[in-house]
Amino acid sequence: MPLSEEEQRILQEIEKTFYDHDPAFADRVRSETVYRHTGRNIKWAIVAFVVGLVFTVATFAASVLLGLVGFAVMLGSAVYFEENIRKMGRAGWQDISSNVKANGVSGSMSAMQKKLKGRFNKEN
Repeated sequence: MPLSEEEQRILQEIEKTFYDHDPAFADRVRSETVYRHTGRNIKWAIVAFVVGLVFTVATFAASVLLGLVGFAVMLGSAVYFEENIRKMGRAGWQDISSNVKANGVSGSMSAMQKKLKGRFNKEN
């Protein structure tokens, strides 16, 4: 059902106020897609899995309980990874894989490192 002229005018006023109030957030919302969001979540799930694996290998000989904690981190990150893959769907996965092929894994990681460095530099 299409919006009436009055509803469209109200919506445009709300949008203008939103852009005027916080333009940086508005740009971020405009550029953020489901694929980018889930892709970022997938990267963090992979990092958490690797950290859990290293923790498990490092602590399992000393304490089985600590090894199980590392395994739980691995399991949780694997489940989170799988959920985000499902959210993304086939089209999003192909988009990310083509981006990684074009930039390479190190290129994709260096882009993430630049973003993190930029965030920390802005706060200081």
